[in-house]
Formats: sequence, structure tokens, C-alpha cells
Amino acid sequence: MTDLSTRPEIELISALAPEAGVLVGGLWRPGAAGVFDVEDPATGEVIASVADGDATDAVAAVDAAAARLPAWSAVPPRTRSELLSRVRELMLRDADRLAELIALENGKSLVDARGEVTYAAEFFRWYAEEAVRPHGDFGSSPAGGTRTIVTHRPVGVAALVTPWNFPAAMATRKIAPALAAGCTVVLKPASETPLTALAIARLIAEAGVPDGVVNVVPGVDAAGIVTAWLEDPRVRKISFTGSTGVGRVLLRQAADRVVNTSMELGGNAPFVVTSTADVAAAVEGAMIAKFRNGGQACTAANRFYVHADVADEFTARFGAAVEALRVGPAESGSDIGPLISAKALAGVTRLVDEAVERGAVIAHRAPAPTGAGHFYPPVVLTGLGADDPLLGEEIFGPVAPIVVWRDRDELLAAVNGTEFGLAAYVFGDLGEALRIAESLEAGMVGVNRGLVSDPSAPFGGVKQSGIGREGARAGLEEYLETQYFSVAW
Repeated sequence: MTDLSTRPEIELISALAPEAGVLVGGLWRPGAAGVFDVEDPATGEVIASVADGDATDAVAAVDAAAARLPAWSAVPPRTRSELLSRVRELMLRDADRLAELIALENGKSLVDARGEVTYAAEFFRWYAEEAVRPHGDFGSSPAGGTRTIVTHRPVGVAALVTPWNFPAAMATRKIAPALAAGCTVVLKPASETPLTALAIARLIAEAGVPDGVVNVVPGVDAAGIVTAWLEDPRVRKISFTGSTGVGRVLLRQAADRVVNTSMELGGNAPFVVTSTADVAAAVEGAMIAKFRNGGQACTAANRFYVHADVADEFTARFGAAVEALRVGPAESGSDIGPLISAKALAGVTRLVDEAVERGAVIAHRAPAPTGAGHFYPPVVLTGLGADDPLLGEEIFGPVAPIVVWRDRDELLAAVNGTEFGLAAYVFGDLGEALRIAESLEAGMVGVNRGLVSDPSAPFGGVKQSGIGREGARAGLEEYLETQYFSVAW
């Protein structure tokens, strides 16, 4: 492993004791499969060796979660609420350290990382508030003579599987509602970014959440760990965020035992600019929607449809803003960090090279470092037809392809002509923008804004972008089952 003695992050990583990063029943221990390396994508250096859990660790985690479930489910909602509030306080106390850790293992800029920490902590506040809001029903049966009481109970042990692109927010968006509902959890963080999950788990313990309520199994054998959970009859819930391909596999596995599922899968978000749009506002929104986390977000604007009347102005302004982006390591004060891996860099490079071969033009490009690190220069592509293959790909990088449109019906056919339906963005006169928004096959639409994520809003998609919702009241309901009592009166 690279000598980190000259880097300030050494203390941050050492405090996590990542070599003993499997958390089972309140005890941190080594992984049964040894350790795996985590690298800094900005340098390619190995920054930590993390406990490599396997299926035996996964089963042990379920043992602990199942043993704790009856007691945790019986904890009064107010007590659970206060514990969740305390976790938020601790996250904000350690916000700078968490942001540094996220930037280190994920590569995103410190500005993005700090924003993620604030967003991630907010889920604990939101679900601390939701935990004490009872939801049920009572009434007479139509035939008379009985009363119906409708209540809810925690679904049980929940398996949570999170991706690398938002290592704090994706974890808290699942952990907070599960705990608020009275579930215990087993968490599998992405092997690219396990350190943030370990840090959050330590804060959850510090807040006073009992041992065994939250268990963490990092590891490279994701399939083996998750399969062990899906085959365990004590696991009654799986919540997964990741690719649609993996989601399909997990849904097939979950079907064998009819496991309650939540799936937040891939996206191919369109960004529509109408002829009535405030171009300056559209450019500002586009920079957020496209380049947050370097385009490595399932909600990232993936294809831009700009009306012919404003196409030249939008492209020029947008291009100038892209060219001004600072690309580099987080500690350099950059706006855009590296892609997560060499594989990701090769994939984005291939997609752009192939588009250029078909006639696309790199109209604008930001300077980017060469040499070490997985950096790709943010680019704006023009000259693409509405049927270009690039527009069907989830690019997951800082690449903005622009298509010029004129006919509204043709626009909607192109925008909706995908298997995905997670997020979309529309800029224009409010009436026109809302009319287009109502015609979009997407679970979330940003209308005159480039950000759709909010803990108080139901996050999720339609079509093959997922099942269920995270955030809002709906996110809590994903971890509850409805039960009713028919009472003789």
C-alpha cells in the first residue's frame, strides 16, 4: 500500500481501522476473505486495505440483525426519533472529515462532497420526524357489526446495497427510514467506496443506536454476499441502488422467496430547453444537472434537447461555462474530479470516440490533467442526430451531447423512446414547461431547476429505472407492512 504518511488523510483512514471493517452485532472484525484495496481515483494510489467480507460474514450479520429485531421494533418511536436526530448532529459535527473521506475514495470535488454530507445527514432529520407520525385508519365495515383497525409494522431485517457514486447519501437514504420504521439492517457498501460507510456506521454507534441494529459487510464478492441475504428466510426486504442489469438479476432472486424489494436503477435523463426558456437560467441548471459529481449520477442530465430558436445561444453559453470548469484532484480546489476507475474512463472515452467517428463534433472542452488519475475532460458534443446511439447510453461521465429540436411531438417521441424513466429536466415558460413535464415518462422532473433530489420528496423512477420510492413519507412506507384487525363490535 502507498505510504500515506505525508498526506493528512492518514489519520482519517487509520481511525476507521478498515482492516477490521466488518461490523456484526456491534463488533468490528476482519473479513473472512482477507482484505481488499481501495484506491484514490485522482492518483491511482492504494489508500486503504479494507476487510473483505464474504457469505459467512453476511450470514453472521443477519444473525445479529435478526436477534436485535424484536427489541428494536419495540423501541418507542420517540426514542428512535431522538437517536436518528443524534446521528444527524454527529454527521454535521464531522462534516469536514466526512467530506474529505468522500473526496478521497470517490474523487469528487470537495464542494460536491460537502454538499453530499449535508444532504445525507438530512435523511436522519427527516425520518426522525417521520418516525413519530403514526399512520393508520379506523372505521366501520360496510355491513356493520365490526370495526376495521389498520396499522403498520416493520417489514423485518432489511438488506441494503449501495453504489459508489454517493457513498454517504445512498447509505443514509436507506438506513434512516429503515431504522425509523423499526427494522434492523445489513448493509453492503460498494467496494470502490467502503470507507464512508464505515465512518457513518461508527457515528450511528456513537449516537447510541444499539448493537446489531446496523451491521456492515464490505467486500468484493457482492454477488455472494447479497445472494446469501436473499436466500436467508430472515431477510424480508432488499433495497438496491445500482445498474438496471444488476437490478434485474436481484429481482429474479428476490422472486424465489417473494422478498419485498425497492430498486433505484439506471437513468437516461433528458434535459429539454424550449424556445421560451431563460437561457441563462437553463445554462445554470444544465451545469448542475450534468456536472454534479462529474456526471456520475443516475439523475445526471444525459442528453440535451435544445430548441432551434435558442440552440446557438445556449450552446455558446453552456460551452463557455464548461470550458471554465477546473478539473483535478479535490485538494486542488477543482470543480470536477476524476472518474471512479480506469474502467469507467475507458468506457466514457470509447463512447465519445465512437460518436465523433459518426460525425459528432467536440464543440467545447475543459482542460484536464494527464498522467495519473482517471480524469476525463468535460466536453460538449454537437452535430448529433436524434437517433444517435450515444443518446441511448447512460454515459456516467462529464459529456453533454446536444440535439436540436423543432417539433414538440418528435421531441417527446425521442425523449420517451428509452427503457429508462428516472429523471428529466425542462426549462421554459412555466406553462409550456409543465405541459412538457406532464408528457415525460419519468419519475422525477426538474422544472426550471437542475436538481431533483430532496429528502422530503419521493425519489424513484418508472419503467426500468426502478420500483418503489426513497425519501418523503413513501420512503418510510417501503419498510412497513400493512396489517389490519377486524374487530367484533
